[in-house]
Amino acid sequence: MSVNLDAAPGAARTRARATAPRRRASGRSRVGALFVSPYVLFIVVVFAIPLVYTVWISFHRFYFTAPGTDIDSPWVGLSNYRDVFTDPVVGRAFLNILIFLVINVPLTVGLSLVLATALNAKIRGRSFFRAAFYVPYVTASVALVAVWQFLFGSDGFVNHLLGSHAPDPSWLVNSHLAMPMIAVFVTWKQLGFFVMLYLASLQNVGKELYEASAMDGAGRVRQFFSVTVPGVRPATTLVVIYAIITGANLFSEPYLLTGGGGPDHSSTSPVLLMYQKGIEQGHPDFAAALGVVLVAFVMVVSLAARKLTEKGD
Repeated sequence: MSVNLDAAPGAARTRARATAPRRRASGRSRVGALFVSPYVLFIVVVFAIPLVYTVWISFHRFYFTAPGTDIDSPWVGLSNYRDVFTDPVVGRAFLNILIFLVINVPLTVGLSLVLATALNAKIRGRSFFRAAFYVPYVTASVALVAVWQFLFGSDGFVNHLLGSHAPDPSWLVNSHLAMPMIAVFVTWKQLGFFVMLYLASLQNVGKELYEASAMDGAGRVRQFFSVTVPGVRPATTLVVIYAIITGANLFSEPYLLTGGGGPDHSSTSPVLLMYQKGIEQGHPDFAAALGVVLVAFVMVVSLAARKLTEKGD
């Protein structure tokens, strides 16, 4: 039997060419992992480890102590969770968040999409209006709260305009109006960020779709609902989930606007209650259990919202 010696170098070159892409892909993967590793480390240190520690605290009787002081943290099982679910203030805090989300999320989605569509058109002063809507988002909450207090305080500008028609008690000290006012405030404050998200998404909606719909006789309103809304559905999902997460983590607004969740806990949020229980009253184990329940609540609501917004896909 004869052996073709000339074929051996060719076979080697073929194998080398076959393995070269794999080596390049492996090299790119290592480089990619190197660039991603700082962010992964950040996630682990800032989010993963504290979350695991919070879960551990929620199953123990835990107290904050001075550095160097060692006290026992006995296992208490579901005792902290039982306290959370039987506390009426916790139930009111979650009800407040539901009220907030029912007002804030539709307002955020509707206003930001309409404004983004308007600002995407060729109008005079478009850059000015884009910046104007974004300024409240990057402004410190304390400064914005001062503006809101000037407008809606008991002796505020709006009450002077309304005169005898002003609500009594006033907006921010009214148990029925406090949380809706906070929802409107947060909508106004964060609107610029969501407008920018929608503006970026609108760049991917083809102009030919608008031209085709115009040829079929569709007006601007019909184009908005038939072309714009479906075209930015992925952005809508992001906006809804982000609004839910930020709303569920509400803290500074009720703390500053209503003096810590008043009146009668009508504007208390779960995160504000965690601060009050864990820091002010010295029950971090209760606060940890409440935090775990809040995480589960946000996950369930976010998944339901995602299913709802992606239903038309």
